[in-house]
Formats: sequence, C-alpha cells, structure tokens
Amino acid sequence: MSIYQDLLDGNAKLSLVGLGYVGMPIAVEFAKHVKVIGFDINEGKIALYRQGVDPTKEVGDEAVASTSVEFTSDAAALEEARFHIVAVPTPVNQDKTPDLSPVIGASQTLGRHLKPGSIVVYESTVYPGVTEDVCVPILERESGLKCGVDFKAGYSPERINPGDKVHTLTTIRKIVSGQDAESLEEIKNVYDIVIAAGTYPVSTIKTAEAVKVVENSQRDINIAFMNELAMVFDRMGIDTSEVVDGMNTKWNALGFKPGLVGGHCIGVDPYYFTYEAEKLGYHSQIILAGRKVNDGMGEFVADAAIREMVQAGLAPAKAKVGVLGITFKENCPDVRNSKVEDILKRFAQYGIHCLVSDPWADASDAKAAYGVDLVPFEQMKDLDVVVIAVAHDKFAAMTSDDYKALFADKSDSEKVLVDVKSILNKSDFEDYRYWRL
Repeated sequence: MSIYQDLLDGNAKLSLVGLGYVGMPIAVEFAKHVKVIGFDINEGKIALYRQGVDPTKEVGDEAVASTSVEFTSDAAALEEARFHIVAVPTPVNQDKTPDLSPVIGASQTLGRHLKPGSIVVYESTVYPGVTEDVCVPILERESGLKCGVDFKAGYSPERINPGDKVHTLTTIRKIVSGQDAESLEEIKNVYDIVIAAGTYPVSTIKTAEAVKVVENSQRDINIAFMNELAMVFDRMGIDTSEVVDGMNTKWNALGFKPGLVGGHCIGVDPYYFTYEAEKLGYHSQIILAGRKVNDGMGEFVADAAIREMVQAGLAPAKAKVGVLGITFKENCPDVRNSKVEDILKRFAQYGIHCLVSDPWADASDAKAAYGVDLVPFEQMKDLDVVVIAVAHDKFAAMTSDDYKALFADKSDSEKVLVDVKSILNKSDFEDYRYWRL
C-alpha cells in the first residue's frame, strides 16, 4: 500500500514542519482531505492557531478556527506522520550568503523523529544541491536510517505569493521531484490531492531546486531593469509611469514596473543561485548587477524625497514626514526584508524622523525587525511630507482629497507627496511637489 493511498484512507498522517506564510496554507488545504499535523517551534504562533487566529492572514481566522490540523510545538508528534513537508524560511546572512540554519534545524528535528517508510519533501527555497547534499545527510545522521532504503526524499518549491488571493496554492501549478521514479510518483500523487492546477514533475531534485531560484531571479532582473530606467528618467525629467504605460501598449511588453523589491523570495533567491554558481567558479554578471540596483532603490527614493523637500523650501530635518506602509508588499502583514527600511534609514541619516503607519503590519513585528513604533493612521495629520511606500488597498482606495487632508495648512507648493507605487493620479496634485518612481 502506498503512502498516498494510506493518506486518503486515513491510515497515515501528513506533517507540515514550519507554519508560516507557506506552510500554513498547505496544512489547511491538505487537512480538507487527509489527517495533518502542523508543527512549528514557535509556541506563541501555535497558541494563536489553536485559538483560531491567523497571524499570516493567508487563509483567515475562520479557516484556521475550523481546520482539523493538529497544531503542535511538540516534535514528538512528527512520529505519527509518514509524509513530511518542510516549509521553513531560508533567509540570507548580512554578507548575502545563504542562511541555511532554519532548514538545517528543521532537518535535525525531523530526523530525530523520522520513521522508516517515510517521505520527506522540502519546499524551502535553496540552491541546487542543498536537499541531497545538506538536508538528507542530517536526516540520516539523526534518524539512523538510510535514504533511498528506509525513507525517500523529494523537493517541491513553494510558489505561494503572500497577499495574493487570486494566485493561491491550489491554482498554481506545482513543480515536484523525487530521488527516484517511485518517490516521484508518490509525491506527485500526494500533491495532486490539493493542487487543482496540476503538478509538473521534473527529472531530478536539483532541477526542481533550480526552477525556484531561477524563476524569482528572472523577475528580479526584469524589475531591476525598470528601476534603472526610473533612475535615468528621473535625471531626464521624464515620467517613468507614462513611459511604461506607453510601452505596455505593445503586444510583447512584459508588464514589469519599477518598485521596491524585498520580501523572502525575490529579494533573497538570486543570492542563493549566485552563491552556488560562484562555488563552481562562475561569477554572475547579470543577476548580481540586478540585485545591486534593486537593493539601492530605497536610498534612491529617500534621496528623491529629500530633494523635493529642499525644492519645496522645507528643512528636511524639521519636516514632519509620514510614511504609509512598512510591509514588503501590499495587502500582506509580512515585514521581513522590507525595503521601506532603507527609506527610513536614509531619512535618519539626515536627521529626519518619520511617523509610520501600516494597517497590515503587526506593531510588535515592526518594532522587533526595525525598531519602528507604528502609529494609528489617525495620527497621520499636519504633515509636510507624505510617502506612500506600500500600495495597500486602503491607501489605493483613498481619494485625492483624503491625501490632501493629511497635510498641514500651508501653500500647496510646500507640500511634498512621494508616490512610490504610482497609485495616484498625478494631475490631481499639480501644485504639489509630487514625485513618483
């Protein structure tokens, strides 16, 4: 009897190791069909899930409250499962090298409770080779089992887009791989239980690992190109948004726009790819150049804002500045690797203190990550400068009058409005110092 069939028959359980923005939706979706153990070392997070609270806002409180997932921080519970999915984060270190400590730690924990006849599938973003060369040896050492004999391994890169309610887990085609034909078939069958869009098997685990880092590196490079154009057009006095809108009238335009590129995928994955490439003697000439451009966009935006302040006759260090948004993207509570931090850091170098408000971000997360004390939106008033850093729906739904009401009572020419995501109509602010990326 296969694990797949045992899962369907209720004779086996599936475990999720890591219940963040990726692991949580997977656990909840699988629990609609099979028995699921949701494990995370964060006891506070587990307590929230048990109370029916979804801090990720990916599936919602109602779905969490009604799910049959067995939430636990007790690793011993993993011994009850035979199909394991590891979905822990994989950040980068200060020097931009891969930080594999979460996936190593998860492998150690799972290995200590791994039972014969199991399958372990990694979803964490890694460079090609990590699953087989780093994770599997840890599983073998901790369990005393032999991979390929006592248990099997596979890799299926996560493709969840945090905050996206259209392209969700079940509607995105899933890349799957296994160490051999037998494991690949089992892994494909299990994921097919929940992936309505279907699965896409590839020949090796390394291939699947490469798919993940390459698809995000491609997006990173394309956005970097648009960001470089934005910097050049800023010097030329050309409106980048108008150029992009015109370009997108052609059938083969790619639709990319300039912006802040942060988060735990696009802003991180290219470093995983180039790290392994450099170990093999190849030094990236395009990917790292794109990363350099994108990593510098926060400072570029801040410098543009400071220039507008000066031209408006404001003393930057004395200006009252309000920043709307601190998460890494719109309609998502995730503050990890947010490039808004770079704007705030640059402002701080010029003695500029900012009020920061975000309807999605958790205040404790913002404080822990960046030392920022979020303020209620109601405190965003009598401002000299407004920076729209994140295009949350709440901010996009605001009218021009709503934005004008945020400013102090002074002449329009002394008011600075920085629209990073170009969500406003430029013509509504003709007398303001209006700037957009």
